[in-house]
Amino acid sequence: MNEHLDDILYPPIEPYDTGTLIAGEGNRIAYEQSGNPEGKPVVFLHGGPGAGTSPWHRRFFDPERYRIILLDQRGCGRSTPHASEPDADLRHNTTWHLVADIELLRKNLGIERWQVFGGSWGSALALAYAEAHPQAVTEIVLRGIFTLRRHELEWFYEGGAASIVPDLWEDFIAPIPILERSRLMQAYHRRLSDPDPAVHVPAAVAWSRWEAANLTLLPDAELIEAMTEPRAAVAFARIENHYFLHGGWFEPEQLIANVGRIRDIPAVIVQGRYDVCTPAMTAWDLHRAWPEADFVMIPDAAHAASEPGVASALRAATDRFADRAPAEESHAEDEPEAREAFAEESAAQAEEPDDAGTAPEPEEASEPEVPEAEPTVEPDDAGTAPEPEEASEPEAPQAEPTEASDMPESGEDEPAGPEEEPSGADADGDPEDAPDPEDSSVAEPALRRERIRKGSKKRKDTADL
Repeated sequence: MNEHLDDILYPPIEPYDTGTLIAGEGNRIAYEQSGNPEGKPVVFLHGGPGAGTSPWHRRFFDPERYRIILLDQRGCGRSTPHASEPDADLRHNTTWHLVADIELLRKNLGIERWQVFGGSWGSALALAYAEAHPQAVTEIVLRGIFTLRRHELEWFYEGGAASIVPDLWEDFIAPIPILERSRLMQAYHRRLSDPDPAVHVPAAVAWSRWEAANLTLLPDAELIEAMTEPRAAVAFARIENHYFLHGGWFEPEQLIANVGRIRDIPAVIVQGRYDVCTPAMTAWDLHRAWPEADFVMIPDAAHAASEPGVASALRAATDRFADRAPAEESHAEDEPEAREAFAEESAAQAEEPDDAGTAPEPEEASEPEVPEAEPTVEPDDAGTAPEPEEASEPEAPQAEPTEASDMPESGEDEPAGPEEEPSGADADGDPEDAPDPEDSSVAEPALRRERIRKGSKKRKDTADL
């Protein structure tokens, strides 16, 4: 999969370090490092939520110039406990738990500041993290913008997208009885949270197939097959549905409203014009609120990072930022020469220039905190590294949801509906309790082994959703 990107992205490489971060409530977050151990740090935030990382995600970054960090968010990929388990408990899996996990990893790896790269759900998580910790971010690269606003969710999961892909929509609604189809996300929640595999596996496969079939401009059979593998599909569908019913634990418009916190951080926004999953309206709203960020509309692409035009624009962005010297990373540089070079390189992808509107700078939200207890990094190989910094426990946002109670545990009724029930279904809920990590010692990270420059190790890939 993704062999068509060999002429666009960097060659395959293998990690020089893999490890596990103990994040609390029994969660172990898998991470890896590849590229140059002395290079510019960048953290890759995958999509979904629940998609996990793949080896090809390393290839967006020059391995000579970047220290590339990938992590699998709670409940998916190589992280445990896995959300595919029949009795999976997602109460401690929220946006603000993930933001805290990212910050804990940064501190435990001894990184002062890093570039943040995220697509789809990863763009929402990147914005949430950067707005909470702007002092830790050097640059931001975003793709397929998704902010979990109610109309974004209703577009794709409650019938809007059916006007474009009616045949695929019929497959998505087929597992749901007619009388439940006015509230599809909640109908799917009932099935996905059922501990019986005979109930939750078919629902998860249908949910995942709907998304996989809409990721690319033209159908990608290999991608659909990979995303509908039962174990991966169950984790993916359960975590997505859990986050979407709660609106990501964001206040309305929160991520776009708070761009004032990150306005001076150099950034690039890449968007496929024919993106069905996360239509360009959200990227355009972000662009108008944040005209300082470079905006690239790809004329012949949909959602996936593997689309050639999207992949080219993302590599151009990381190449541009790779050469920013530490003295430049003050969040105040305009970088006129770099911007001009980037604009020329991206011209082939852009159909026409886009005019930027300017939105008034909105109120800033309070910053969530990070865990108090010392988390543990468990390396796969013994080594020596500096003692990581302590972190404090995150506080989930205090805003009341529109009209819902806490997410029920497995076996309880689904969350209540939104404040104004539209023809489709959406539901918000109170944030779950923030994590309370167990006290534990911090193990030493692994000695960095010499990286294997062009590894050929095969592993089934999934899309960066």
